[in-house]
Amino acid sequence: MGAGNARPRRERHHPHRSQLQGFGYFRRLGPGLITGAADDDPAGIGTYSQVGAAFRFDLAWTAIVSLPLASAVQETAARLGLATGRGLVSLIRERFSRPVMWIAVTLVVAANTFNIGADLGSMAEAFRLLVPAPFLVLVVGMAALILSLEVFISYERYARILRWLTLSILAYVVELFVVNADWGEIAAGFIPTFRASRDFVEALVAIFGTTISPYLFLWQAGEEVEERKAHRIRKIDATQLRVMRIDVFSGMTAGVVVMFAIMASAGSTLGVRNIGDVQTASQAAAALEPIAGRFASLIFAAGIVGTGLLAIPTLAGSAAYAVSEAFGWKEGLGRKPREAPGFYGVIGVALLVGLTLNFVGFHPIQALYLSAILNGLAAPPLILLMLILSNSAAVGRRRGGKLSDSLVAVTFLMMSLSGIIYLVSLLSD
Repeated sequence: MGAGNARPRRERHHPHRSQLQGFGYFRRLGPGLITGAADDDPAGIGTYSQVGAAFRFDLAWTAIVSLPLASAVQETAARLGLATGRGLVSLIRERFSRPVMWIAVTLVVAANTFNIGADLGSMAEAFRLLVPAPFLVLVVGMAALILSLEVFISYERYARILRWLTLSILAYVVELFVVNADWGEIAAGFIPTFRASRDFVEALVAIFGTTISPYLFLWQAGEEVEERKAHRIRKIDATQLRVMRIDVFSGMTAGVVVMFAIMASAGSTLGVRNIGDVQTASQAAAALEPIAGRFASLIFAAGIVGTGLLAIPTLAGSAAYAVSEAFGWKEGLGRKPREAPGFYGVIGVALLVGLTLNFVGFHPIQALYLSAILNGLAAPPLILLMLILSNSAAVGRRRGGKLSDSLVAVTFLMMSLSGIIYLVSLLSD
């Protein structure tokens, strides 16, 4: 990235992550923070808003359950990238058969491209709540801006932009304190409940599919490879692994806290008024105004735009990592476009296809929730592959511990079971 930058491309990435203690903690955080914040993309915001509006606080307990499970899965992805210096698809390609690899790549690329289209549409709709402008101009302009940032500036500068964009998720924490929340009812929602209905199981699949998404696995592993290349690290020691885990846990904690804030805010406003048919982030923002006021609506809408600018590069980038590693192309955001044309070509195509979906009968209202469900169904196979790789010879002595493996296994079983129940309920209708 970044023609015209005289400084070597791999000179720095997140140059101070090796020491997270002391002042400047936020500045030192790296891929883990960006990945965790990107988890709350417009599709996720729409999903959490719909769940809160439909079920109020009945699914608040999923935030508590999601944090250790999502952290363990992301730690596994990060450790695979950091310990091996290779991306996730590259490791799958080496360890498993080609059909397994292509199934994994197809699942990720298809879900990501669909997600990009839904996110772009939601960002444009949300921006129109802030500044009235034609949808066409906004959606094309946002796609062009994201492509330009991801391709034409140095990654050191781009990573800094992404890190500051993570602050956009704080809008939803502010939102929770602007609305009139009943904390007693919210606390009651932390007690796990289950309903034997398709809508409830569908909501579970969507929540976990949004929080524990395949694109996050590939992005996390790929960015750890970038981290390793940037520092020219040859040997991964215990200190580097420890700060990587702090970074990952910090990011996932931020993501899950925002997930809870969105569901609680929607439950306190839309859910109270029985406005349960809210399926997009921008629709939720518009519906908030007559209930919680213009300020709450503007905060919500601004957060959608900020999180979209953070998440869409992650979605496009993880698709590029997947395809490039499958074909053995040179890849990485630390390379210039002429050094990795295939990698940057995939980014461009993913954005173009996602943009096009908004003009060919693409229905963003259905797409946001559907993309979360697709991620929930696609994640279990990839989690199983990561669990196997995490305990293979590829990582040497950096294999998963008992606690990590147990949490990843529980994630696989839980998401597989909920996905199977959901599919059976569809077939039985």
